[in-house]
Amino acid sequence: MIPVSRLASSIQPSATIAAGAKARELKSAGIQVYDFSLGEPDFTTPEHICHAATAAMAQGHTHYTAVAGIPELRSAICAWYKSYHQFDCTPDMVVVSNGAKHSIHNALQSICNPGDEVIIPTPYWVSYADLVLMTGATPVFVPVTAENRFLITPEQLRSAITPKSKLIMLNSPSNPTGSVYSREELAALMDVILETDIVVLSDEIYEQLTFDGGAPTCIAGLKPELKERTITISGASKSYAMTGWRMGWSVAPKGITNAMTNVQSQQTSCPSSVSQYALLAAMTGSQDCVAEMRKAFDERRHLATDLLGKIPGLKFPMPTGAFYVFFDIRSYYGKTFGNISISDSASFCKAALEQAHVNLVQGSAFGAEGYVRMSYATANRTIVEGIGKLAEWLATGV
Repeated sequence: MIPVSRLASSIQPSATIAAGAKARELKSAGIQVYDFSLGEPDFTTPEHICHAATAAMAQGHTHYTAVAGIPELRSAICAWYKSYHQFDCTPDMVVVSNGAKHSIHNALQSICNPGDEVIIPTPYWVSYADLVLMTGATPVFVPVTAENRFLITPEQLRSAITPKSKLIMLNSPSNPTGSVYSREELAALMDVILETDIVVLSDEIYEQLTFDGGAPTCIAGLKPELKERTITISGASKSYAMTGWRMGWSVAPKGITNAMTNVQSQQTSCPSSVSQYALLAAMTGSQDCVAEMRKAFDERRHLATDLLGKIPGLKFPMPTGAFYVFFDIRSYYGKTFGNISISDSASFCKAALEQAHVNLVQGSAFGAEGYVRMSYATANRTIVEGIGKLAEWLATGV
């Protein structure tokens, strides 16, 4: 038997991907599963984006590209930031990668050294901690509360900073909570950051999915000093329903961009050429598809929260972005469902899947025991029937 490395042994599989795999196993056995585990839009990639990919192949754009992406796409990303965020950046600040997760990995590999500390507010997206650990740096978790909409405060941030602090990872709109920082709240956090030498990694992948009149904030554009201190991460998966195309990008100071390009050159050489031309069409074409999907997600948000709000014992702040509800299930601790006693979020999700065939993700995977994440990026009928099954099952606990 070939022994695996200490690194590979220390890394946990993605909880959301694992939950999706369990659901597929049951479905393959002919069981109806209500799957709320994956953060993936159920929409098909818009037609004009698919046509651009077909055209790119017909025109022979099937070869290696520049490591950081084709020049016209990097320019289009800059034009989009100017139009959407009023933020000025140049193509030499952009690296196109194989999804936003890859961009985050490149950024952390380019910034962090063993012994560094990376501040992560919890709940956090499942991959953050392991991506930090892969660099040899140490994640420093700062628990935030539902009472404060799962947002870190300036006081909490200041208390978490040590001489070893290298980076803070922020995500707004948030996966898993659906919370969105206001511009004023982010500005207050950045006032603390600017007292230090800490770098900001701002994961803005859900930036086009905000509700209730809220607007996303590009941290790098908040204050002039932040442009040289911020690595912005985004991508096409959520806004354009392009998860399988694997298109993400970073916008960062040129020195960091050069480092990330070198890292990527040794990992993957370049991102998919065909996907880059599809993303170019997404960025430069009509944005009506984004507005239509955002409207559908907003309707699903209200549907899901209205139904969940009627189930005794479930508590959650209203999500105002992304497509998740992160709800408190601690009132069900100590209850027994069939042969499973609920003692934590993992046992809750295991029982819900096996007995009610409702697939959710345990809060412990996001650093927040006592909670469960539900993705409402699925059809209205699935939301209604699935939450109905969940409510019926929860009523059987003793």
